[in-house]
Amino acid sequence: MTDQLIVVSLANDGGNEAELTDQKVQSHGWVRTEEQGKGTFSIIVANDGSSWDYPPPLLISSSSANLRVMFDASVPATIDNGCLKIPLQGKGTKYKIKLSGETLTDDEEIPPPSDKLAALSLPQEGAFSSPTVEKQRFTRHVRVKSILCRPDGGAGLAGQKVLIFGWVRTGRLQGKGSFAFLEVNDGSCPAYLQVMVDASLSDDLSKLIAKGTCVVVDGCLKLPPQGTKQKIELKVEEVVSVGTVDQVTYPFPKTKPSHDHLRKYLHLRARTNLIASVARIRNALAFATHSFFQSQSFLYVNTPIITTSDCEGAGEMFQVTTLISATEKLERELIENPPPTEADVEAARVVVKERGEAVAELKSAKASEQDITASLAELANAKLSLPRTVERHLAEFWMVEPELALADLKEDMDCAEAYVRYMCTWMLDNCYDDLEVMAKNVDDGCIDRLKLVASTPFVRVTYTDAIELLKEAVAQGETFENQVEWGIDLASEHERYLTEVVFQKPVIVYNYPKGIKAFYMRVNDDGKTVAAMDVLVPKVGELIGGSQREERYAVLMNRLEEIGLPVEPYEWYLDLRRYGTAKHSGFGLGFERMVLFATGMDNIRDVIPFPRYPGRADL
Repeated sequence: MTDQLIVVSLANDGGNEAELTDQKVQSHGWVRTEEQGKGTFSIIVANDGSSWDYPPPLLISSSSANLRVMFDASVPATIDNGCLKIPLQGKGTKYKIKLSGETLTDDEEIPPPSDKLAALSLPQEGAFSSPTVEKQRFTRHVRVKSILCRPDGGAGLAGQKVLIFGWVRTGRLQGKGSFAFLEVNDGSCPAYLQVMVDASLSDDLSKLIAKGTCVVVDGCLKLPPQGTKQKIELKVEEVVSVGTVDQVTYPFPKTKPSHDHLRKYLHLRARTNLIASVARIRNALAFATHSFFQSQSFLYVNTPIITTSDCEGAGEMFQVTTLISATEKLERELIENPPPTEADVEAARVVVKERGEAVAELKSAKASEQDITASLAELANAKLSLPRTVERHLAEFWMVEPELALADLKEDMDCAEAYVRYMCTWMLDNCYDDLEVMAKNVDDGCIDRLKLVASTPFVRVTYTDAIELLKEAVAQGETFENQVEWGIDLASEHERYLTEVVFQKPVIVYNYPKGIKAFYMRVNDDGKTVAAMDVLVPKVGELIGGSQREERYAVLMNRLEEIGLPVEPYEWYLDLRRYGTAKHSGFGLGFERMVLFATGMDNIRDVIPFPRYPGRADL
């Protein structure tokens, strides 16, 4: 083990920026720097995006060697997203930190720190590229992402020896069977690493080139010949292991399988590039969700999945039962009336296209206004039936439901808007390669849609004004399947018209009629509406529903009586008003709908790993 010490004196003299003094940089390791390709240890002091009331952090990262950071236990250091952060707490703050760049063999253990020093072993991969390949923290292999997802496409890593694993997408024999080229992906990113295997390293190269084969190989990264699309490839020196595939029974052919076919193999479909991208996007949205709310000091809690409370009617969708006969009856109904297939969805799309072409032909032929209006109505009905065919309710779905103490409706809307825009920005910053997969294969507008939401303040309009806008549209010839009048619950067609046609940006509709909202939503002074809001976005319509809660005990009791709900099941809720009530607000985001919005996928069953719906709970 080599050990080169760096002593850093860190001081804050109270100016507009922090100072680093007495820097000594001597190390064999590399760290991320603000200048790409800089090959030295670097200490970066950067503003974390907050105001100067919050001291800027010291960011330290290492990738070619383990970076041990030793400091006195009194130093307020934390690990945040793979980076060591040491805040400068006011004028006169000074710390001395000892950094030790170490190269360890695979079987060498890091000795424990002394009694008076804390030792931290930092994760080996950061958001920026570095000119060396790092190992993962718990295993020896290097992720394909850390090789290919660099500004240079991995070219700067030529000469590095790595162990990688993954599944073969395509393979081909070359040189009359003397060697083979494999395209290998490990699920860390959409890109595939080209791997070259000599015949001398395998008893049978044909076993390696089969689609779906899992390989673990050790080798050296090298630059490919000029003129090839790859920036780097791996020349294998040892085939560590091979997970073979029976090509006769393998369910995924070389041709692109349909979504309907993939749903038959939920346990395998994540190995396809498209579903893998959806999974990574879903993971990123979950991470962004926790990141946003933790940064705002929310507390994460786990609520019951099964409940007898039915405040908004969702409980009518399914029931928990142990009656085998009921299950058998449901299965028989599904056989007689199966859910729509991919072919059904495609047929619905064809109808929309045909109706649109018919309208265009009538207009070009200068047909009568009556004929054109009738044709437009048929087109509108076809457009409405398409999403109903595509999306059926899941029996199991995920909700994000924050509750804000002392918040009114405006603050509730502020939080909801900030959360959605945060997620969209996070996606653009961290999942662009996966979004490009979605744009190429599913929805070419998904990236622009995310940019729109991330950068555009949401429009806020009352329910009453929204109804007036919809009535104006009807008067001008727009047709809706659901009648527009004050007091209705806005349908998806209304929501999407407002956000996609009227405003062409996200919309928050608020102050809904109390007759269509839950009993716990706060009654406004007009006595007719409640302090409720819905966040509407292009593609999916309603993404968030929320409200200011009714904190007044007497008003809450009146609402229960108006709606006809029994008091006894809600005694626990009433206790929250009897004993120390306070103003508060909250909202719920349908997580699958957010993934639909981000990816552009059409069917909600394709944005959750193992969808649960009638007749499908077999895994």
